[in-house]
Amino acid sequence: MQTPGNTDSDKRKLLSVLSHASIFISTLVLSIGIPIALLFISEDTVVKANAKEAINFHINILIYGAIIGILSFLTLGLAGWILGPILFLFHWGLAIWAVTHCFNTPDVPFRYSFIFRVV
Repeated sequence: MQTPGNTDSDKRKLLSVLSHASIFISTLVLSIGIPIALLFISEDTVVKANAKEAINFHINILIYGAIIGILSFLTLGLAGWILGPILFLFHWGLAIWAVTHCFNTPDVPFRYSFIFRVV
């Protein structure tokens, strides 16, 4: 039988993982809406911190993608062939790391490395 504290921890884990895992559907504009909704709906401070971090990560990925797109246009695609896979590994690698962290330590908010924070 679960205790009320365990249920809260499971809910925290699920919502934190959901906010970070939303980046995997990043081809849809809706993906950034998931952590934004969790930021406003949830009252848990850890879930809110994870949602803010996921929003910042979405913004960073969009900005880096735009920079690579512009550089690809200016270099006739050369920059895209070189920097595109690096962004892909950065994007997926850090998101997988965040999801794993939220599964293992749901009581500690995850902080991405190598990003700037707007929210």
